[in-house]
This record gives sequence, C-alpha cells and structure tokens, in this order.
Amino acid sequence: MTFQSSNKKQKAHPGEVTAVLRRIIAENGREHRWSYAVVIVCSLLVSGSTAFSAWVMSPMVNEIFYERRADSVVWICIGIMGAFMVRGFAGYGQAVVLARIGNHLIARYQKRTFDHLMKLGVDFFNDTRSGQLAAQLGGNVSGIRDLLSLTLISITRDAVTLVGLIGLMVYQDPVLSLSSLLIGPPLIWAVVYITRRVRKINRESVLINARLSGSIQEATQGIAIVKAFTMEEELSRRIGIMAETAEQRSNKIARVSERLSPISDMLAGLAVTAVIAYSGYRALVLGQPPGSVFSFITALILAYDPARRLARMQVTMERALVNARMIYELLDLEPKQGDAPDAKVAHFTSGEVRFDNVSFRYVEEVPVLQDLSFVAAAGKMTAIVGASGAGKSTLVALLQRFYDVDSGTIEIDGQDISKVTKQSLRSSIAYVSQAPYLFEGTIRDNIRYGRPSATDAEIEEAARLAAADEFIRQQPQGYDTPVGENGATLSGGQRQRVSIARAIVRQAPILLLDEATSALDNEAEARVQQALIQVMEGRTTIVIAHRLSTVVNADHIIVMEQGRLIEEGTHASLMADPHSVYSRFHRVQGKKGLGLVDDARPIQTQPPLSRAEKAAGRP
Repeated sequence: MTFQSSNKKQKAHPGEVTAVLRRIIAENGREHRWSYAVVIVCSLLVSGSTAFSAWVMSPMVNEIFYERRADSVVWICIGIMGAFMVRGFAGYGQAVVLARIGNHLIARYQKRTFDHLMKLGVDFFNDTRSGQLAAQLGGNVSGIRDLLSLTLISITRDAVTLVGLIGLMVYQDPVLSLSSLLIGPPLIWAVVYITRRVRKINRESVLINARLSGSIQEATQGIAIVKAFTMEEELSRRIGIMAETAEQRSNKIARVSERLSPISDMLAGLAVTAVIAYSGYRALVLGQPPGSVFSFITALILAYDPARRLARMQVTMERALVNARMIYELLDLEPKQGDAPDAKVAHFTSGEVRFDNVSFRYVEEVPVLQDLSFVAAAGKMTAIVGASGAGKSTLVALLQRFYDVDSGTIEIDGQDISKVTKQSLRSSIAYVSQAPYLFEGTIRDNIRYGRPSATDAEIEEAARLAAADEFIRQQPQGYDTPVGENGATLSGGQRQRVSIARAIVRQAPILLLDEATSALDNEAEARVQQALIQVMEGRTTIVIAHRLSTVVNADHIIVMEQGRLIEEGTHASLMADPHSVYSRFHRVQGKKGLGLVDDARPIQTQPPLSRAEKAAGRP
C-alpha cells in the first residue's frame, strides 16, 4: 500500500507538530535565518505599535477630554499617526518576506520531491496512480510553508501582541485583568475539543480531494478513449460522487472548526460586558478618571483578535500538519532497489548480454521467469519471441534493472549488472518501447533526451535514420514544433519514429527494441527496418517481436513460453522442424495475418487441432 492510498485515520501525537517543525527548521532555518530575523523584527514592531495604540488611550482621554489640555493634542496625534505608520510598513515587510520564504520553500520541496521520485523504483509508480500523486504533491507541498508561516506569525506577532496587551491591562487595572482572563480555561477546552474532532477527518479530506483531482486529470488525458467508448456519463457519475464526498468532508471540517468562532465571541463578549459594567460603576459612583478604563477596554478589544487567531492556530495547523507529514512520508520512502554499496561505474565495450538461470516474480504472483539462460552475442541481433505473457517485456525490464532478479545473474561483458551503478548501466542502453512516450517540448527536445549533449546535426541525422526527417520538416515549425501532451499533435507512427530517433542519438552499445515498429504502416516499417540495420551494426541488439517477419534476419532467436526458454536458434534452423513452436507461430501468422500481441495464452507444444476442436471455435 502506498503512502497516499492509506485510509487509516492517523492521529497526531502531542509532540508531532514540534517534531515536524524542528525538521523543517533544521532543513531550512540556516538558509533563511536573516529573512526570519527581518520577519521577527517586523512582527515585534507590529506588536509594539498595537500595544501603544491601546496605551495612548489613557493620556488621550484624561489630558484631552477630562483635563482639557490643548498642548497634548499635537503630541498625542503625532504618536498615534506614527504608531499606525510603523504598523503599516512593518506589516507590509513581514508579509512580503514571509511570502518570499514560503514561495522558496514550495519550489525547493517540489524540486526535492521530484528528485526523490526519480530515485524510487518502477514498482512504486506501478502501485501509485500518477494523476493522484501529482494532485497530492501539488497540494501537500504547501503544508510545509503553511506550517512554518503559521508558527512564525503566531509566535512573533500574535503571541507577542497578546502578551504586550495583557501586560498593559495588568498595568492599568490588575483586578479587571484577572476577571477578564477567566475566559481562558473554557476557551482552551474548546480548542482541544475541536482540534481532536478536526484531526479525525482532515487526512481523509486531503486524500479524497487528491483522488478527485487525479481522476479528473486522468479522464482529460484519456479523453479519446472516454469518447470512443462513450464513457462520458459513467465518468461524470463517478466524478460527481467523489466531488459530493469531498464537499461533505469539507463541509464537516468547516462545521467543526468554525464552532470556535461563536464560542470565542460569546466568551469575549461576556468579558467585555463585565469590564464595561464594572468600569462604569467606578466612574459614575466612585468618580475615578476614565482614561485608564478606556485604555484597558481598548487593550482588551485589541487582544481579542490575536487571542482568537492563537486559539484557531491549532485547528488551522492540523491541515498543514497532515500535508507536511504526507510529504515527509514520501521523502522518507527508501528506494527498494538501490545501488550496491561497492557498486562501480560500468564500462561496457562489446556489449555481450548473458542471462544465467534467472528467475523472477512480481510481488505475490506466480513466477514470470524461471531458470532463464541465454546469451545475446556482442554486436549481433537477438530476437525474443513468444505469446503475450511469456515474460519478454519482463526480461527487458530486468536487463535495465527496473527490478532485481530473485535468483541467477545477468551479466554484460562479464560484469554482473547488480554490482554496477544503475546510472552507468542505463547510459549504455538505448531503449525503444512498444508504446512511445513524448514529453513536453519540441520534437528536437524529445530527440535530445536520448543524449543531452547531441548537436542539432546529430539530432537531424538520427531523425533521418529513423525515417522521421521528412514528416518533421513538414511540421509548421519543423524540429521546433511543440509535440503537445504526450505527442498529441503527432500520429502514433510519427511518435514511434521520434522515439526511435531518440534511441539512435543515444549512441549506446546495447539497443533494446520492444516491438519498435508495431505502430508503423508497411512502407514506414520497411524504411525504419532498413535504417535499423545500419543502426544495429556493431551494437548488441535485443528485439522483442510479435510479428515474426521482423526477425527472420536475426542472428539468434529465443522462443519463450510461460517464462521459460523452450527453443533457440536461427530462423532457418527453427523452421526446419515442422513441430517447433516457432514454426507453428509462423503458420498461425501466415493464415491469420496477425501478430501474437492479442493472444494472451501461450501456444503450447501440442498436436494439431482436430476438426471437432476447430468447429468448436478453438484457435
């Protein structure tokens, strides 16, 4: 089960927020220490100016309105204006610097997360929906920023402001301060209760929204299939159900988290009412000057906002904590298939490939390869044929170390590939898959992915060898034409030829072709096959083939069935035996004019079918 597919409700233990914060600060604090210092100074200025605004109410009321001193008006007005100017510029500086820090953190963790994803094995991506992963990463990275920003602002601005205002209240009137602070315990109890409720549904809400975004992305990417199979209504129904579920979860979070507002407002109203009533009694009955009371009430009212934000901070931080924790769950995933501690950089010369008693199975599945042994001679073409499910594509995946073998060894030029770095191994292999994939960018960019240092002349020569140069030059911008999402602006055959050009420009000693010409028409296939003859010269080439017409000239042919090697030889030697599986493949293809790609069952070595079996519809 992958990190984002878990539906278990994970509860944050009391020290988890602190632990995650300490990790974030340890990873980013040194780089942004001066920016944090600016934020802290700005926050202190905001807090100080707020407290001053409350304090100045006492001399303003007493000296201007009660004692009627005209000389105090100018200085008090200058002081108030200065306080508001300081607060405005300090708030601006704090917001801008925090935004810069937050944006840098998002960019940094996006790059870091993607770098880590590139280190994970193919098995992780097989078990993880790409659309959901992309949607989650887009939303979860912001949790790192939000968690840090909320904490920094809460401590340096709200907490300091609240402490300053409470200090002013105590200075003005200790008795009133004590009575107004009695709202603290019930408010703390409400925060703890609401936080516990929100925590139970926050993670589930994040997962549901990520699943919704991922499903929408996947539906738009596969829109041709959606429309071809008239799946619009069914997908709309499913997306609608997920959207309604996400809405319900979000509404529930809103209902629970917003309960704090009426509770805090009622408590604050009770405190302010009590203070005004008592202050009015002292002013009217005892005749005390009203300045200190006005200052106290102002401080109390101003203290309400930071107190409310601090009370809501824990509730707000729950979602940020969920997002941050899920990012770290991903970053903490150890690649299952790393380089050996003593792995060396491979230097392959001839490129001879040797499989020696290789066995492999996917997790909890039946064996895909069993005791497979063969040699792909250096500089020669070796073809792998067999029905679908025979293990041909798995063989290619193991050779590139997308997975590690369960037993046996795979060697190239006598070097065990498990003892060399994956980077150096894959740099020595050029791969063309049956389903070509093109990336965002131009045609030239996609070919250059094969070798980033390739010149424009080398790219165009590779395209010419792949029979792609002609159609590329007919594009609106030639080699600089954008290919669209996954090559949407090109046909299947054109995408395949660009993919072949990418393999050609790599100039690797080993060439892997997984039914590389399956998407081409007969004329284009003939041209590419002719070009591949030139490209394969001097290279070890392993070809996965379903159409046997493409491998008749192979130097060596391996016939596989249910993960085992059952026959090998040249086309002539295998065809010489009329009972061989290879010759039977040829007879089936000759009669039906089809490849073996659609036949999910292995062709068994058995006598020809009887008329009754044929009449019953068996192949």
